[in-house]
Amino acid sequence: MAASKGDGVTPMMAQYLEIKADHPDALLFYRMGDFYEMFFDDAVNAAEALDIALTKRGKHQGEDIAMCGVPHHAAEGYFLTLIRKGFRVAVCEQLESPAEAKKRGYKSIVKRGVVRLVTPGTLTEDSLLNARQHNFLAAYSQVRDEGALSWVDISTGAFHVMPCTSLRLSPELARLAPRELLVNSEEEGNFLELGSDLGIAITPLARSAFDSSSSENRLKNLLNVTTLEAFGQFTRAEFGAMGAVVEYLDLTQKGKLPLLRPPLREIAGGTMQIDAATRRNLEITHSMNGGRAGSLLATIDRTVTAGGARLLERRLSSPSMDVAVLNDRHNAVAYLFDDQTTGTRLRDILRQVPDMDRALSRLALERGGPRDLAGIRNGLTQAEAITQSLPSDMPGVLQSAMQSLPGHDELIDLLDAALIAEPPLLARDGGLLPPVTTAPLMRPAPCATKAVPLSRVFKPNIPTSAASTR
Repeated sequence: MAASKGDGVTPMMAQYLEIKADHPDALLFYRMGDFYEMFFDDAVNAAEALDIALTKRGKHQGEDIAMCGVPHHAAEGYFLTLIRKGFRVAVCEQLESPAEAKKRGYKSIVKRGVVRLVTPGTLTEDSLLNARQHNFLAAYSQVRDEGALSWVDISTGAFHVMPCTSLRLSPELARLAPRELLVNSEEEGNFLELGSDLGIAITPLARSAFDSSSSENRLKNLLNVTTLEAFGQFTRAEFGAMGAVVEYLDLTQKGKLPLLRPPLREIAGGTMQIDAATRRNLEITHSMNGGRAGSLLATIDRTVTAGGARLLERRLSSPSMDVAVLNDRHNAVAYLFDDQTTGTRLRDILRQVPDMDRALSRLALERGGPRDLAGIRNGLTQAEAITQSLPSDMPGVLQSAMQSLPGHDELIDLLDAALIAEPPLLARDGGLLPPVTTAPLMRPAPCATKAVPLSRVFKPNIPTSAASTR
């Protein structure tokens, strides 16, 4: 039965129907205590997709109200199942406590609102993502004869754009393998077959989302700059594609934009062009059966960090055409191959580096926890260990990478003072603060510096694995 607001509904159901009316294309996960509840057609569809019991709760317009629910603490797994089956989820949370609601009157109900739309291209939780693969959200914009493709991974902050004609769109999408593609709603029909062939969810947006002038302003606001000239010269189509991405993120994250890096403009012809059929037959990142096992990537991947694995996949999917870049990479590999001692020491340190990119993204979206803060601290500590234990005469890209690692003593001290060595998963579990001490907390030598008070707030320039584009 479809939901419709009518006379005689309870205050709670009236609230549900009002919120649902604003999100007709998504399953509404309506928070009630420790559960997310679904009603009407949402309940019928969710119960079938999730294989959970379908019950009923009261009546609406003379008919039983279908209902099903899932525990709040286990919702992430259900999100993933629904996303894989083609659904979108609107997460509706309680915005106040029952005690606060009663202050407005004995019969007042708790305020609720949608705080997030869960879609294939906007996942951030570790449990919903493959740590060794990017999760791209892409947008395609066409302005007269110009086309552009932009893509972002909100779980790492990577943000890219490139000129792309309609003829090149399919090979580029096959290379990037985004989970979701944003297109002009007026042209949605032109992309449905392409999306089906490549396994990409097609999401239409209003034409205004791709307007180049509005998009330029959105980007300036996102990056907090008055001009974008420092980041490159972008075409109208490129502005449109990037702006559509930002507009969609603002819509799905309900104003809490992720921490994105400035957009990197890829030059057409900078990487090897491989059409979708050839890419599939070469089994570069996926075998013919669609899985990773048996592919070239699975055969050669010996990376020890999640960020390194994603970087390797990008480089295999997009082989550089720049001879200087290729020579730099080969020289770095040759150096570490010849100096086994340095190579082994570096791998031992890197094994202790957590996935800082995704931890930082969750913190920026206010979905992080104590372990994400600890991950930043531990990663920066290992960055200092690299600079202290490796030789200073390494060649090319290794030398420049090592020089960008140090300089975060204050942030490490701040996090050391605020967290125990192994904090709990959730802040509400407690026990994440170290014991109170009269002596200032100091890190052990050789990295000891003056302790920083918790009241000190600043924005660090944190090195992450995705920062390297060479």
